[in-house]
Amino acid sequence: MQADEQKLLQRAGKGDAQAFNALMAQQEGRMYAVALRMCGNHEDAQDCMQEAMLRIFRAISSFKGQSTFSTWVYRITMNTCLDELRRAKRRKATSLDERLEAGWSPVDTGDSPERHALRSEQRRAIDRAIRLLPEDMRSAIVLRDIQGMSYEEIAEILSANVGTIKSRISRGRSRLREILSEQAELFDRSDV
Repeated sequence: MQADEQKLLQRAGKGDAQAFNALMAQQEGRMYAVALRMCGNHEDAQDCMQEAMLRIFRAISSFKGQSTFSTWVYRITMNTCLDELRRAKRRKATSLDERLEAGWSPVDTGDSPERHALRSEQRRAIDRAIRLLPEDMRSAIVLRDIQGMSYEEIAEILSANVGTIKSRISRGRSRLREILSEQAELFDRSDV
């Protein structure tokens, strides 16, 4: 842990809001990326990120440094997202189509309209497929294939052993291939 981060953690643990804000500024981009992939839309991702920050603020004085601060933050963010997904499953307030409609996709200005449309559709298909995975597989896939974390980091965040994480990722990737094979026309195109 860097000396600056350690000092900020000590100050934040004593209730220093500026120190806490500085710590969160370093983490919020990755927190949001995880929340967005887990939740599937910007509004829920923002809500989860804010809830995770509140949980971190309340618990920061109990952070013992047994893992890196960023790993601890990821674990809290992931758990917050999983809690929200479980609540949403019980509520069933919005349909999958509504969530996809609310999504944002960046535009590459050098992209042709056809390529942009194809890439957008591919992205939506992959996002839909990821959301169809069971939560344990989805978490592992998002952290490994989207966030680029190591198996060890993922195991620590998800409180599982490395073998279990590797199995979840393998089964998740296999399931994604099955789901996406039903839309092979989106991924076999080279003429656009």
